[in-house]
Amino acid sequence: MNNFNNHINPFEVNSGSNRFLNLNILASVLVLVLLITVVIVKTGVIGFIGFLGLIFAIALIYIVFKYPKTGIILLIILGFFVTGIARYIPAPWGLSIDGLLVLIYLALFFKGFANKIPWHKAKSPLTLVVSIWMGYILLQIANPEAQSIEAWFYAMRGVALYQWLSIPLLFVLFNKSKDLDTFFIVWGILSIIGTLKGFQQFHFGVDPFEQRWLDQGGAETHILFGKLRVFSFFSDAGQFGASQAHAGVVFGILALFKKGNLKLKSFFAFVAMAGFFGMLISGTRGAIAVPALGGIMFLILKKNIKILILGGVFLIGVYIFFAHTTIGQGNAEIRRMRTAFDPNEASLQVRLENQKKLKGYLASRPMGGGVGATGNWGQRFTPHTFLANTATDSWYVMVWSDTGIIGLTYYLLMLFFILGTGAYHVMYKLKDDWLKVQISALVCGMAGIMMASYGNGVFGQMPTGILMYVSMVFMFISPQLDQKLQKNTI
Repeated sequence: MNNFNNHINPFEVNSGSNRFLNLNILASVLVLVLLITVVIVKTGVIGFIGFLGLIFAIALIYIVFKYPKTGIILLIILGFFVTGIARYIPAPWGLSIDGLLVLIYLALFFKGFANKIPWHKAKSPLTLVVSIWMGYILLQIANPEAQSIEAWFYAMRGVALYQWLSIPLLFVLFNKSKDLDTFFIVWGILSIIGTLKGFQQFHFGVDPFEQRWLDQGGAETHILFGKLRVFSFFSDAGQFGASQAHAGVVFGILALFKKGNLKLKSFFAFVAMAGFFGMLISGTRGAIAVPALGGIMFLILKKNIKILILGGVFLIGVYIFFAHTTIGQGNAEIRRMRTAFDPNEASLQVRLENQKKLKGYLASRPMGGGVGATGNWGQRFTPHTFLANTATDSWYVMVWSDTGIIGLTYYLLMLFFILGTGAYHVMYKLKDDWLKVQISALVCGMAGIMMASYGNGVFGQMPTGILMYVSMVFMFISPQLDQKLQKNTI
């Protein structure tokens, strides 16, 4: 009888346009329409766009506060588009990463009044080593060689802050096998979009906004011998090529070993092919280091002598193809990749010469010249200095120049500790076959990016940065995930 009394007659419920018969809803819609009209009349299209942006921001804050985990997904998405959007709407979009990270922390803070937040999950050796690194970067404020606090503020974000803020959040919010699956799907879709945008530039040319960016200085490094180095919506061609090669390695491994789900296997294979195609059209020689070292790392993780020998033969064959043949020399992309294997290549000699100069300069500066002393930030804030006018090219050379031999030594030890932990878990701890494949893919991808970062400053830039942080966390929590999977199969 209760069920009958609680039954709702669908013919007595307003739906569709009939909902507007409710005066409260009708009044709200009319007020909104009137407000939009006034905004357009008073401020024009720009004001209307700003109004929509305000509504979007309010909706974003609401979603993140209600479901903080969505903030992690948004962070990954934003990492891919944050640089490219500045070519269309000039603004300091990089600070939106900071804003989103702070917003997620605020959401967890207020949620903590109603529910206990499991901050203990962030207690990990990974959190410790990145916190020590962040502490050293904070000490750089007192570096007697540093000449600009503004340069420090902008540069330290990609070097340490984003990593330090992201990793505890990932431990707390993004820590399940289902989250790892979601990560691969979101990453794969964004990578495909990146390649499609790159193909548009490669085949049809750049749009007017991208042309303006090239005219304002981007052409110096992205138009070589009259040919475009494709950059998609990334910061530059180097970041695009390395990021797509990263996707090629990770998703190639996933595609090779995925069983029982043809749709997912096909998706992984498509992402891998799109990634390697993006790497090729980027014209970035350093990107080839990603599949090279990623492949070597994969052979090590397999612990199989036959596979190791076959893989070694394949890698030697690739080296011979690029370094000792002229096959495919008519193709501009292959021709440019081939120069990466030439020890006498002109740009390599310039890099080595710059490193000699830096070695002499930094010999008496063990803490470096100060975070932000080199590269774009150096040119912007301290253009008169030696470091600002000496190209670093490499991510590690930049870390060395900014933080000195002390900083570089710790930074490299930290990266190898993280990579070694992931590799150890794959080789000796994980029992679940699919989880082992997933973590293997992340370890190989990280190894490749670490190698590519010697040639270009890719490690701390978006989207590679956020992809690395997520990868690191899953490498460290993989034994716990494995234990849960093992319990579920008993």
